[in-house]
Amino acid sequence: MKAAIAAVVALGFAAAVACFSDRTAGPPANSLAACRVPVTVIDSMHYLVAIRDFLYRPDSLAVPPGATVSWVNCEDAGQEPHSATSDTAGVFDSALLASGVRYSHRFTSPGVFPYFCTEHTYMTGKIVVQ
Repeated sequence: MKAAIAAVVALGFAAAVACFSDRTAGPPANSLAACRVPVTVIDSMHYLVAIRDFLYRPDSLAVPPGATVSWVNCEDAGQEPHSATSDTAGVFDSALLASGVRYSHRFTSPGVFPYFCTEHTYMTGKIVVQ
């Protein structure tokens, strides 16, 4: 049992490292597999939203004030890019994220921050800062 728990923890850590590594020439071969691991909390002030299958995962996330949220496009290479764009102009906008690319935003004040993908407006999510 302890070995199984250790394996899950190690896999979660590997996913977090893969999702936050710098990528200039596209994702490493194992990054998309790593994105399939459901890691939402990196630490108490850093959270992850994976973009996969034209969905934000999770689509609603509660974080404390001062936390940073990172969106990572975990779609397969060659898929259309996605964005994480605030419903309120000027709050945050990732621009288009190709496969394997990430965007981070720090939320400093409490509130509800709905967002969407500019290319696929049916893709929606929200960050709740409390």
